[in-house]
Amino acid sequence: MHEFFADISHSPWLGYPAITGRMFAALFFGALVGFERERKNRAAGLRTHMLVCLASASVAILTIEIAHMAPFETEAARMDPVRLVEAVTGGVAFLAAGFIVFANGKVHGITTGAGMWLAGAIGLACGLGLLQIAAIATFLAIMVLWILGRMQAQMDRE
Repeated sequence: MHEFFADISHSPWLGYPAITGRMFAALFFGALVGFERERKNRAAGLRTHMLVCLASASVAILTIEIAHMAPFETEAARMDPVRLVEAVTGGVAFLAAGFIVFANGKVHGITTGAGMWLAGAIGLACGLGLLQIAAIATFLAIMVLWILGRMQAQMDRE
């Protein structure tokens, strides 16, 4: 029984303050992107984008932790970190594709799907500790969603 508790209570390689900071950053950046979708009453809004970002950050953190676990420290067990990006991209793309529908001769949900895909990338950046990249991507996403959204609405009125 002692081995069980020793196994589940070991300290992570990154440390809990770093892990917590990265996860909260993912929630924050995901909320910024998701807020615009929520404001427009889209199916995937604030909570969805926050969860996609947090899930991606969690996978990135887990990948870092797995790479530093004793059973995986051998050369034979080394992992290719690009597989992480592929797995998250594929998973989020599958989820995002569910929001894209064709109805009444129009396609709906593409921007929401793209936002979820971006939330996955932002979450990966947060989880990997690349918060500057996450912040830049979030800022640019807000510019595209809010500013270009307003411009498009203005052009549609004319």
